[in-house]
Amino acid sequence: MNLKMKNYLFILTLAAFFVGCSNNSDTVTSDDSATLKAVANIVAKNSRGVSGTLTFNQTDGKVIMSANISGLTPGNHAIHIHAIGDCSADDGSSAGGHWNPTNVNHGKWGTAPFHIGDIGNIMADSNGIGTISRETDLWCINCDDETKNIIGKAIIIHEGSDDFSSQPSGAAGARIGCGKIIQQ
Repeated sequence: MNLKMKNYLFILTLAAFFVGCSNNSDTVTSDDSATLKAVANIVAKNSRGVSGTLTFNQTDGKVIMSANISGLTPGNHAIHIHAIGDCSADDGSSAGGHWNPTNVNHGKWGTAPFHIGDIGNIMADSNGIGTISRETDLWCINCDDETKNIIGKAIIIHEGSDDFSSQPSGAAGARIGCGKIIQQ
C-alpha cells in the first residue's frame, strides 16, 4: 500500500472517530425534561381484598402520583408512604412507620407540619374503588436526596381514615394494603 493510500485511510479513520465522538456526546447529555417512572403494586394485607397500582412520573423536577385502588370498603382510607419497602409481613408491619425524613409531626398534606409520606385519604366509592393524585416537588425518583427519594419505600393503605392529628400516624387503623415503590 502506498503512502498516499495510508494517509487517506488514516484521515478517514480519524474522521470516523470524531464523528462517532460527537454523536455519542449528544446521547450522554442528560435531558432535564425526561420522564422518570416508578410504580407500587398494592397487595392485600390482614386478609383483605385490597389491590391496585400507584404510578409516579417525574418531569422537570415534579412528581405526579396517581393511585387506583380497589377492594376497599366505601369511605375514606389513609394512604401513606412508609419508610421501608418491605411488604412481607401479613399485617404490613414490615414496612415500618411513616416516611418522615425531615423529622416533623404527622399532619395533613400541604399543611405544615406533615410527614413527607403523609399523602392523605383516598375516598372509596360504593364499589370499593378509590383514586387519588398528588403533584409535588417534595419527592423525586431515584435522586441523591434521601429526604426526597421515594424509591425503595412502601405505600400503605389503611383500614380507616387519617385524622391528620394523632401522633405519629393519624389513628388510621390496620394496614390493609402494601406495595413497594420501584423504578421502572
